[in-house]
Amino acid sequence: MTAIHLDRLYIGYAQKKDSIHTVAADINATAQAGMLTCLLGRNGAGKSTLLQTITGRLRPLAGEVTYDDISIAALSQRQRARMVSIVLTRQPNDVAITTQELVALGRHPYTNYFGTLSAQDRHYVADAMEKTHISHLARRPIAQLSDGERQRALIAKALAQQTPVIILDEPTAFLDYPGRFDTMTLLRDLAHGEGKTILLATHDWELALRHADTLWLLAEQGLTTDRPSEHSLESLTRLLS
Repeated sequence: MTAIHLDRLYIGYAQKKDSIHTVAADINATAQAGMLTCLLGRNGAGKSTLLQTITGRLRPLAGEVTYDDISIAALSQRQRARMVSIVLTRQPNDVAITTQELVALGRHPYTNYFGTLSAQDRHYVADAMEKTHISHLARRPIAQLSDGERQRALIAKALAQQTPVIILDEPTAFLDYPGRFDTMTLLRDLAHGEGKTILLATHDWELALRHADTLWLLAEQGLTTDRPSEHSLESLTRLLS
């Protein structure tokens, strides 16, 4: 099991030549293995910047991101792909592949140059689809999936990648309420049942209060961590608005 540790982390990005915009400073937090951690904040608070820094897509301005005692900065791209899988907000809907083929892309960090799947790869793909309850959609083109089905397929792809850490950016965006509820329930069950470290950013504060084990609250004063039981929707609105 692998936990995410943020130590005195400063995040931001270059605006112009020789100009750096600091989004958040001196972040100290841990996302524990086997738990669902929800990152909350208003629009523009820096949630996506923080997730990109945690996954190694952006370099920290200062401080460090470690997976247990391994610095993300020390890992190659292939090593990162075996450590953390990422589910982004934008969903593929115009690619002429089936659901099973999409999920199988999660095995890319382990396959050869030609992307040939071994028997073990196929096992992980089938297992991921079973755990996300989409085995019956294996041969259906992803363009014919509903938004909720497509989101489950992307989560299955992350599971097939066999990483200890899964990070998601707004996984319930564009879903109706039943779809949002089912997706959050699935992610919580996967964290608990598979021992995964699952960190997601969401605007769905009500469902985060229902499903999360830990909240990361990103506001102007920085990032704080808390348990959902310590908050109501009203207190989150006051804190984060």
